[in-house]
Amino acid sequence: MTPTEPAFRPSAAASAAVRPPLPVKMVIAGGFGVGKTTAVGSISEIEPLTTEAAITEVAAGVDDLSHTPRKTTTTVAMDFGCITVDPTLKLYLFGTPGQERFGFMWDDIVEGAVGGLVIVDTRRLDDCYAAVDYFEHKQIPFAVAVNAFDGKVEHTLDEVRWALDVNDRVPVLVFDARERGSVRDALLVVLEQALARTGE
Repeated sequence: MTPTEPAFRPSAAASAAVRPPLPVKMVIAGGFGVGKTTAVGSISEIEPLTTEAAITEVAAGVDDLSHTPRKTTTTVAMDFGCITVDPTLKLYLFGTPGQERFGFMWDDIVEGAVGGLVIVDTRRLDDCYAAVDYFEHKQIPFAVAVNAFDGKVEHTLDEVRWALDVNDRVPVLVFDARERGSVRDALLVVLEQALARTGE
């Protein structure tokens, strides 16, 4: 053995075992009060970073609180959390602010994301049109997740698909933003969409 030759050369399997998981960025979007912050908080393995601010009288006059009367805060920049899917993959989650007046942040938040989860409240479908249009325009893979407020939804998934006029290839599903497993399953659907896009 020469002085420059290493005394131990790890096997390929050993190298793979210690390799950190691949970081993947994913965006959670949707209208005001649909459950984006809740979804990030439900699944994040770290204490989620939130930029919640109290809803002022001025904001209450701009944002529709009729379907969220108990909501006292709103996201003014973004939410952030992460979840290790398996030893090879770690999702970094970025939640967008829901109000249109914060739309100027979207390009920066979405940059580098493999896909998006658009959360929908079926009582206020109009609020998610901007998010759907954004991902379609940017040609970013996404799925539509109908948040089951109080365990129910106001419209069927077929009705939601028709109302949003999304492509048949876009998954539309029901989930509960409060339930970790439900959020995980929804994110995995987005990941599958992203992987399918790369295989085309």
